[in-house]
This record gives sequence, C-alpha cells and structure tokens, in this order.
Amino acid sequence: MLSVFVPQGTTLERVPVEAGEPLPPSAVWIDLVMPTVQEDKQVEKLLGIAVPTREEMLEIEVSSRLYVENGARYMTATLMCQSDTATPKTTPVTFILANHRLATVRYDDPRPFAIVEHRLARACPAKVSGEQVLMDLLDAVIDRSADILERIGGEVDQVSHSIFEPDPDAGPPSYNDILKALGRKGDLTSKVRESLVSIHRLVLFLANEADALKWPKDTRAQLKSMQRDVVSLSDHATYLTNKVTFLLDAMLGVVNIQQNNIIKIFSVAAVVFMPPTLVASIYGMNFHHMPELDWKIGYPLALVVMVLAAVMPYMYFKWRKWL
Repeated sequence: MLSVFVPQGTTLERVPVEAGEPLPPSAVWIDLVMPTVQEDKQVEKLLGIAVPTREEMLEIEVSSRLYVENGARYMTATLMCQSDTATPKTTPVTFILANHRLATVRYDDPRPFAIVEHRLARACPAKVSGEQVLMDLLDAVIDRSADILERIGGEVDQVSHSIFEPDPDAGPPSYNDILKALGRKGDLTSKVRESLVSIHRLVLFLANEADALKWPKDTRAQLKSMQRDVVSLSDHATYLTNKVTFLLDAMLGVVNIQQNNIIKIFSVAAVVFMPPTLVASIYGMNFHHMPELDWKIGYPLALVVMVLAAVMPYMYFKWRKWL
C-alpha cells in the first residue's frame, strides 16, 4: 500500500494515488506498507533512489542498516508491534531521507505511524519537510517505548506483590500463572530494549549527518535530547530485565521451600508411624513361645505401647521446633 502525504496549509493530508500514476512533486512523506514492485518503482522515479527489499531490511549489520547512497540517508530500525496483545513482536522499518522528503518502508503497522499521521493531519508547520516528519516519528517511537516500559514496570510490581505478599482472601497464588506472566514481561522487555538499541544507533547516525544535512540548532538539540531519552530508557529496560530475573529466582525459591515443607511432613509422618509399625509387626509373628500372647492385658498393652511410640517422636520434634 502506498500513502502519499502533501502539505495543505497547516496540515499534512493524505493524497490518493492510483497505481502507475506519478507521485505529486509536493509530497513530503511517502509511506510504503508491504509495497509492490510497481509502488517501489513509483517512489524510485520521484526520489531517484532505490527502495530496499524486505530481505535487505532484515540485515543486522550496522553498515547495512545505516548508510548514505546517492545523497540519500538510509536508516533501518527495529520497532515494536502489537505490544498490547499476547503476541508482541518487532519489525524492521526503513527511513529514507532524500531531497527533504521522507520515505518509510515497513511490513507491519507500528502504532507511532498512526499517531504521527493523526497529529500532522490536525496541525503541522506551514513549511513542513521530510526531516521534521522523521523527527516526529522518532519522538513518537521513543514515547511509545517509554509507555510500554511504564506498563511493564506496573505489571511486574503486581507480580512481585503476588509472590511476596499474596492476598490471603484470594487463596494460594498460582505459580504456573506467575511463571507465564514473568516470561511474557521478560520477553516484551527484551523486545523493547532491542528496539531502543536500534533507535539509539539511528539517532547517533543522524547526529553525525547533521552537518552534511545543514540542520538548524534546534533540530540538533532535539537529537541530543532523544539520545539522552533513549539511553535512560535502555537503562530502565535493563533494570526491568534484572528485576524479572530476580522475581523468577525468588519464585523458584518459594516453590522449593514449599516442596521442602511437604517433604518434611512426609518424613515426620514416616518417623512417627515407624515405631508403632515395629511393635505391631513383632506381635504379628506366629512364634509359639511368645509369653505376651497369653497375657490378658497383652492386647491393650500393645496398643498403649504403639500410641506412646507415635506420640513421643512427635512431641520431640515439636520441642526441637522442627514442625
């Protein structure tokens, strides 16, 4: 799908373009979503650049993601998608700056794109350029990452309370559910951190290219602010990862303690019932010369001995505070 955005006064409006038609020369932002070969050729004809393929966008080398070719700046970053669902994922997105126009190539729908599109449709500078759209997109991506990390932090705190301070009215916590929740939070945190690392590299690349692009001081200051934000968010993502790891270890420790308590109960029960079993097995023998078998008080005496043999180890364990 090909979307072309053209400035109209103080707004940036989407202009419909039919297949095969030339793109309007006043286009500032060209958004390619799962582009066809024909749409690639339309953009290449207007900007005079080559649009990277999906396989090229998946390359992980920095030289394949951040480079200059024919005067155009190619920047590929990994962005979050479907972070509010049970199956979050990351997707590569390529930003191409050429002749003060921005072309974006993507094969998924990260939320910052819709946010920036709605924002610029309401208001934008009269002389908006591709560089300004790019800065708005990067700012929205960073804000979105911060929102995701804030949500993860709150949910991890809830999991922590359920492990260390469970609600007595809600019954015992389900450790299977806790383990799954921690696994999901850890996976989402790692994806956000991966996205932040790629964004940090992209922002550094833009900062190095600012002189060649002749960007004003306020734009360079905005880039420095983005660098600080990305670094702080990366540190926060690392903190959340360590916290998730700590909670996993703590939960496994709690489970081990409960299992040890259960095993201790079985061990004590075995020790308590062993002496009565020994007495009963002795008097269950079929030897002829056992004088106790002829006693009138033999049966009640054997019962008393078995009870005492069971009670005395139990009282000893209680005295030693092993129970």
